[in-house]
Amino acid sequence: MQYRPLGRSSLTVSSIALGSWLTYAGGIEQSQGIACIHAALDLGINFFDTANIYGRGAAESLLGDALQGIPRDRYVLATKLFYPMTEQDRGLSRAQVFKQLDASLTRLRTDHVDLYQCHEYDDEVPLEETLDALSQAVSQGKVRYIGFSNWTAEQVERAAQVTGVERFVSSQPQYSMLWRQPEADLFPTCKKHGISSIVWSPLAQGVLTGKYLPGMAPPADSRAASDSMAKSLRARFFNDTTLEAVQALRPIASAAGLTLPQLALAWVLRDEGVAAAIVGASRPEQLAQSASASGIRLGASTLQAIEAVLRSPQR
Repeated sequence: MQYRPLGRSSLTVSSIALGSWLTYAGGIEQSQGIACIHAALDLGINFFDTANIYGRGAAESLLGDALQGIPRDRYVLATKLFYPMTEQDRGLSRAQVFKQLDASLTRLRTDHVDLYQCHEYDDEVPLEETLDALSQAVSQGKVRYIGFSNWTAEQVERAAQVTGVERFVSSQPQYSMLWRQPEADLFPTCKKHGISSIVWSPLAQGVLTGKYLPGMAPPADSRAASDSMAKSLRARFFNDTTLEAVQALRPIASAAGLTLPQLALAWVLRDEGVAAAIVGASRPEQLAQSASASGIRLGASTLQAIEAVLRSPQR
């Protein structure tokens, strides 16, 4: 496992991180989720990402149960706040920062999180108010570092002008071969400010594993076949043009001696500004393949072949 620094923090994180967006928020049985978390630790994955909104606390609770008895310095724990937990409880106000952080710590069964992230930008609350509250949480020892998720480059620059963006150490955008929007503005902006990227959905919710074939129904045991987990996947990636492009990547992976998931993850991690790629897993064996992508360097000819597929007019 390769480890990378997280922004200007003292944290060193595994380049493959385990997320809990859908899978551990009720998508699978608790025992399966705990088995995956323990398998991740065995593989050298030390970075676990969650959020209070995932299953409205269910994912945090599962992580808290799974990590009991594990030495606290063996793992880096990240969670987020913003989305509504109740009709009244939402956003990044001072009151919500303290209320949601304490609730998350209770569910996670720990006295601190290593990274606390603003899940979205809150236009209704002054950024100074949010940062003051987060800074106090750091001073209290409940949070080690802070980050943000799903912010635009413009919002990052706005934070830089209003108040110290240098307090943030990480950005968490969606990024994959099939979703490249951060390359234009967000990545350069974050690099300018010394902020690492932690990317979510690097396998495009499983599409880049190649298991979904054009013109065919998804496998019965896959995320795309699950009504509770497949909504965003179907809307963004589940069309024949995209699925055909993924199949065109298969011979490129084979020529490099890699599987499609290894190729997709190594491609995301080719940029050292990306500290980690967050993957999901419903079975421990899925994690082994994801972890094996850490440290793989793709050659120039492989990168050129990938780019030819991704830039094809049909895409």
